[in-house]
Amino acid sequence: MKILQDMSLEVLNSETVHAYRNRHTAYRTEHVWERLSDEEYLERIGAARLSVRDHTLHPTAAGLLMFGEEYKILYEFPEYFLDYREVLDPTIRWTDRLQSSSGDWTGNLFDFFFRVYGKIVRDLKIPFKLDGITRVDDTPVHKALREALANCLVNTDFYFPRGIVIRKDAESIVMENPGSIRTGKAQMLKGGISDPRNKALMKMFNLIGIGERAGSGVPDIYSVWEQQEWKQPEVIEEYGPDRTILKLSFVKNMDEKALIKSADKKALIKSADKKKLTNKTRQQLEKIIEYMEPDREYRIAEIAEVLGIKETRARELVRELIRIKKIDATGNNKGRRYRLK
Repeated sequence: MKILQDMSLEVLNSETVHAYRNRHTAYRTEHVWERLSDEEYLERIGAARLSVRDHTLHPTAAGLLMFGEEYKILYEFPEYFLDYREVLDPTIRWTDRLQSSSGDWTGNLFDFFFRVYGKIVRDLKIPFKLDGITRVDDTPVHKALREALANCLVNTDFYFPRGIVIRKDAESIVMENPGSIRTGKAQMLKGGISDPRNKALMKMFNLIGIGERAGSGVPDIYSVWEQQEWKQPEVIEEYGPDRTILKLSFVKNMDEKALIKSADKKALIKSADKKKLTNKTRQQLEKIIEYMEPDREYRIAEIAEVLGIKETRARELVRELIRIKKIDATGNNKGRRYRLK
């Protein structure tokens, strides 16, 4: 909330300010600030403050970062730098790149957020949902990525070198920002305490429906990744200079059981090739392995019912699985049970 006494409100890009106001109106229709002038509105959201020295509105440091032009932001923050890198084709160095210093756009945080968010969700292979007959494209993954990007921006120490770097490839997104984790890594992962480095920036994002103030943003991201069965996100802290890195992978996290079943399938195919079993028999053997859960015993009638075959045929298949040592049998005659090894 530092007042930048040497700057007037003219350093703020009017198009960015109006784009922000439009998003605020769309998110909070009929808001009481809707009829305010730009100057009054900027003061209310924390982007401008009245100076006791000259009784004039001047931009705050947060207002400059959010709405200023990049070359003017550098007056106050010489290390300010935003960089988005996309490598979807390994034969090309960058398939897409966006830098705050390129000069062909404002280079401020607001425009960077929405430009980059559009790029990182563009190739998401997430099935859409229906609300009645209306398609809903905004999934929990989209929300989680918004939260992650907002967290990256509002927790940056803009006086530190190397700037913000967002990297995207075919299997992951990595977000890096200068500055340490203020609450500590353990508390951040646990959630419940919100202590953003730049509270004024957080307020501005909150007003347009982005970001969490309850400290639940990062745990929510972990929860969404778990629901998608993707590899768990990684939070890495570096020091000298301080830097926080969030790695988000889109690779499926195969648990131990899935890996066992996958190995079983491969073994079945190998065995079937040796014995020259028919495709139908091999498929039935695979289906039995898929159906059976570890640490549980099955009767032959259950296996026959799952496959939709007679018990005599089920016994033939079970004998084959015993032969290749994929299942064990216990008990005798009618009391016989089968379980995965």
